[in-house]
Parts: sequence; structure tokens; C-alpha cells
Amino acid sequence: MTSRSSTRAHEPAVHAPDVREAHVPHVHEAPVPGGRGGPPAGRDGGSVTVSSPARNGLASPAARAMATLALLVLVPYAHPSLARLRVLTPLPEGEGLVVVPAPAPVASVGETTLVTETTEQAELRQPEEVALPAAAAELMPAAVASEGKPPRPIEDPSGKAMTPFFRALAAVERKAPQSIARITYFGDSIVASDFVTATLRRKLQKRFGDAGHGFMLMANAWPGYFHNDVVRFAGPGWQVSRVVGPFAKDGLYGLGGVSFRSQGAGVFSRFATAESGTYGRAVSRFAVDYLKHPEGGRMEVKIDGESREMIDTRADAASSAIATYEVPDGPHSIEVRAHSPGVRAFGVWMERDTPGVVLDAIGIQGCRIRFLDKSDDAHFAEQLRARSPSLTVFHYGMNESEDGELFPLDQYESTMKAVLEQVTAALPGSSCLLVGPMDRADKKGEVYRSRPVIPKLAAIQRRVAGQVGCGYFDTFGAMGGSGSMGIWVRRGLGGADLAHPSGAGAEVIGRWLYLALMDAYEGWKANAARP
Repeated sequence: MTSRSSTRAHEPAVHAPDVREAHVPHVHEAPVPGGRGGPPAGRDGGSVTVSSPARNGLASPAARAMATLALLVLVPYAHPSLARLRVLTPLPEGEGLVVVPAPAPVASVGETTLVTETTEQAELRQPEEVALPAAAAELMPAAVASEGKPPRPIEDPSGKAMTPFFRALAAVERKAPQSIARITYFGDSIVASDFVTATLRRKLQKRFGDAGHGFMLMANAWPGYFHNDVVRFAGPGWQVSRVVGPFAKDGLYGLGGVSFRSQGAGVFSRFATAESGTYGRAVSRFAVDYLKHPEGGRMEVKIDGESREMIDTRADAASSAIATYEVPDGPHSIEVRAHSPGVRAFGVWMERDTPGVVLDAIGIQGCRIRFLDKSDDAHFAEQLRARSPSLTVFHYGMNESEDGELFPLDQYESTMKAVLEQVTAALPGSSCLLVGPMDRADKKGEVYRSRPVIPKLAAIQRRVAGQVGCGYFDTFGAMGGSGSMGIWVRRGLGGADLAHPSGAGAEVIGRWLYLALMDAYEGWKANAARP
């Protein structure tokens, strides 16, 4: 283990939960204690004794039938394994979204078992063309623009924070062989659902070329984890440790902040190119990111259903490993299957041997930027270098706004700076960008009031970005500043929790980021062309 930076010393014992918009009723990863997930027993253990014939209408045959029907409807919500039988569906995006608190970060060392399958989750898919609410266009024409000037530029006091990324884009644009502009985009629940990142990925790939989908976790470490333009499936049974807890004793979480371990043979994960749509239809290279270690087991890698390799992950000392598999550019699938206990894997990435853009959406539900320092420093740096991004993005502030000032703002600033300095030291030839927090509101009666901590967090992020040499995008200012979340909610762009964007709002922010990057890129090209 390498030495840790100071961010851990100030960590509170308990953290406030990350609240997100849920399209499905929330399911905790841990099994339901004391049973198989059936309905709770009655006060006397499930039986009811009556001393005389009941004449109350509640005991009539009709009432009993209604109670039985209600029980049948509710039973599937008592255990994750019955999720497919659920019939109560939340309203669509922007129409009274169900808001469900995510599990609070767990301040303990250990693992939790993922008891649900990772499935397609079609209800979370973001359309390639998102129809924005007419009310949003009427109020904010800039919000619905897909071309032109962004409402806020990329701020770069140094004038060179974005240069490495723009150089990579320029190489891609002139179709230089083997050129890829790779973006590794860290964030909280917004990114975990591929909100914002899907829009940005698609727009960049439409202009510069699709060089692959990028990094994905082995399975859904949270119920709302999702990736657009790719097919993913994993069976239940992976044991997980996460930077939001329960923590891995060795601090080895891979790039995505989650370590997956097999308890026995049979647990598996599968990834494939998209079967429909414009993006993600081809791959020419798979990479499996895993750990060699003294208790390692055997895992099999299959490509298109055919066994490609059996890997023994046992080693004298723990070390990261990448297994890469080349395939003819086109539609393909990969499966990683444990054949014994002790397999530890982090994720898979998909790329193509063609000039273009790759965007890794590294979403960690419940995360604050300081939590990235839960990883072993040397290990995290090694994982970053293995991806070699041209641009590293940090999109945090949602959960920090939940903390308010209970986590002192001076420590928020110092811990954020420590993480950014660690990343820039690991990637000295890469650009970095901070995406500032959205406005966040509380509602009393019909009045929406912005949380006072939001502009403070935005100011700190802007200041730290300048000190470390990163760019900064002012989301709070682009939205309209204080009071804007109430307007966004009424216009269909804000989530029902007054903290997250709706699907349409995420599309807007993704467009703004794309426009801001392209505006800065064109300015950089113009300056580079001057004698």
C-alpha cells in the first residue's frame, strides 16, 4: 500500500445519501434479512384468531379478495428476485418522477452481494433524439439549441488547460492513424445513469467518429447504473466493495471505484455491441481489467460465445492486469465467467481501431469527489495511465450539496485539490475539466428556494480548477443562477427531487458541454493557425 493523502482524515462516520430520480422502485443490494422476501408476518407470526364470527365488512369475501390482490401486487417489491413481476410503474420522465433515496455510503470494510441481475433496463435508455419540453424552449431558447454558442464558455485562466485534448481532437479530425480522443468522465448518480454523458458521447462521435463505447463496470453496483448504446448483462452473485462502502481492505477498486469478486464458480458478466441505433454498433478491441492476487481464481473469457482464454489470476502479490482481445471491426460480444472463487475484476472496455472519440462514463452513486481518494494512490494512478485519457472530467457537487456545510468548506476545497493534483500528476499530458454543480432547491408551499451552499461550491470548484490548471464549466450560471432549479422543474428540465435534471434537462446540459467544448476547440484551432 502506498501512503494516503490527507482527504481521509476528515471523513465523517456517516454520509448523507445520494438522492436520484428512480424509474423503477429502489432495491437495496443486500438480501432481505430473516426470510425469502415474502410479505412481513403479522403481529402473532402470521395467523389471526377470532372468537366469534366476524360481521365487520372488512372480513367480507370481497374485502378478503381485495386484500389478497393487494398482497399479490406488493409481494414482488419485497425481494429483488421478483422484480420482473412488478406492475406499478413510475410516471415517465418529467411527469411527477418518483424520487427514492439511494443507500447511504457505508463506513465499514467488507463486501456486499449483488443479488439482482444486470439487465437491459430499456426504461432507462435515452433516445438519440430527445424531444425537449415546449415550455423549456419558450423560456430559454439557448437551452434547446444544438448548434451555436453555449450559454457559458469553458473557463481556462491558464489558456492551455484544454490543449492536450484539443490536440487529440485535431489528430482525429485529420484521420491520423490510430488516433483516439479518449475522455474519462467521473461523476455521481447523474453519470451513473449515463445522463449528460450519453448526449456528450453521441455528439462528439457524430462529429469526430465512433471509436468505441469505453469503460463499464462488471455489473450494476447500484440499481440505477446504466450505459446507453451497448448491451450488458450479468448474473447475480458478484461480491462488491466500493469507494462509497463497504470498503476494500486493500484499497484496490480499479478505474470505476468498484471491486467485484467471485464467491464461487458460475458468476459472469457479458457485454456486446448495440443491436439498434446509430452508435455502439461495432467494436474491434475488448479489454478486461482485473486483479492478480494471492487468493486469485480462474476466469474464462469468451468472445462471441467461443472460449478465447482461461486466465489464472493467482499471483504472489496483488497487481493490476489488462487482458486485451482483438476482433474484426463489427458486432461482437464478450463474456467473463468465474470458474472458481477469488476472481477479482473491475470492468471491461470496448474500443475500435478507427479515429474517433471514446467516453468512459465513470458514475459512482453517492460519491463525492474526495471519495476518489479512497483508492490506493499508486493503484489509481496505474489505472488512469492504462486508459490514457486525453481529457479527464469531474462532475460532482450533488452530494456535497446534500452535506451542506456539515463537511467544512475549507476541507472540501483542500480534499478536492488533493484529488485533482493526484490525477494531474498521474496524467501530466492530459487535460482536465471540472463541471460545476447544478442549482438545487427546496420547496415550501409553492416557493422554490435555492440552497445557499450551491454558489459556494461553484466558487470553490472554479478557484481550485484555476489553481490546478483545469478548465471549468459553470453549470449553475448556465442554468440561470440562484432560483433557476425551480424554473427548470416547472419547465420540465428539473427532477422531482429538485436536485437532479430530468432526462430532458440532462440532454440540455450535455448539449451545453458539447457546445462549450467545440467553441473552445474552434478558438484553439484559430490561434494555432496564426503565424
